[in-house]
Amino acid sequence: MPGRRQFMARAASATAGLVFCSCGMRRAAAATTPLSFPAVPFPVKIGGSRVKTIDTHAHCYFQDAIDLMGADAKTVLPPVKGVAEHFIVLETRLAAMDAQGVDMQALSINPFWYGKDRETAAAICNLNNRRFSELCALRPDRLAAFASLPLQFPDLAATTLEHAVKNLGLRGAAVGGSVAGEEFSDPKFFPVWAKAEELGAVIFIHPQTQPEMARRYKGNGWLSNTIGNPLDTTIALQHLIFEGVLDRFPRLKILAAHGGGYLPSYAERGDHACFVSPKNCNEAITLKKKPSEYLNQLHFDALVFSAEGLRHLVAQVGAGQIVLGTDHPIPWEEHPIEQVMGTPGLSDAERVAILGGNATKLLGLA
Repeated sequence: MPGRRQFMARAASATAGLVFCSCGMRRAAAATTPLSFPAVPFPVKIGGSRVKTIDTHAHCYFQDAIDLMGADAKTVLPPVKGVAEHFIVLETRLAAMDAQGVDMQALSINPFWYGKDRETAAAICNLNNRRFSELCALRPDRLAAFASLPLQFPDLAATTLEHAVKNLGLRGAAVGGSVAGEEFSDPKFFPVWAKAEELGAVIFIHPQTQPEMARRYKGNGWLSNTIGNPLDTTIALQHLIFEGVLDRFPRLKILAAHGGGYLPSYAERGDHACFVSPKNCNEAITLKKKPSEYLNQLHFDALVFSAEGLRHLVAQVGAGQIVLGTDHPIPWEEHPIEQVMGTPGLSDAERVAILGGNATKLLGLA
């Protein structure tokens, strides 16, 4: 495999429009993780009809934006497989998509700039967003992207989002699970959610664990990710629900990574909270429906690792709220199409929706 320097050099050529790919490649026969279901030929067909598959959860980096972090640049890249492939070489990324059975990816970058000053954060986000626009313009049939936002400065984030959607053609924005521990339900962020609602832009919540739990996450198993990331999403969504943010912005399009964390598996416990302990609830906040019912106005990716997990997610939130997600190029889920096709109880219409129909509507794709 080429080294990271080679990938970065080739990525520079790709974003300059010099690297292209023939998309007629056959589905790769080999895989790096076990396949639980029969392989599905690419392009995907259901009932004899072609199905467009859209992965809403895929990542990349741009080295010149990382360099703007200065001395902190060395902390940006995660300690995972697939780091080199984050620096996109167009022909290589499209081949990997073909191998997974994915027609289109919506790219995003996990925020690494929330601790930076206004000028630096703005420069990083603006550069990311320009690079996204340039990259997607090379293959608009196969790539879309979520903008980067300097969310620690909500006024700047709102204007950045508007520019990214209206002028750069991006589909929304990717945010963390909080902003340095500040919850998205804080009124300071309302201008950003109002702007997203106005634009019809998707807010993709991708977790980043909780630093205050670092001591308990120590030890074997990478618990800061395997437990911490789903928990981060769960906390973020619960604050949006219980603080009435989803009532204030009912048309806000929220997409939660990793199947929404733990919330869809235990949502009904929240329905009992204020009855059991009124003193722990704010009597000034009157929600318009039961807390668990807000799940039906959120969207979730299907990155839940098993057919039973996906079956349960569909039962909790409805097939119309679920989109494909892989975390590519980090090898969490390398057989996303097979998982959807192998999940029992789904109708063909529900499979078509999860594989790409829901994402087409959510992201406003042609």
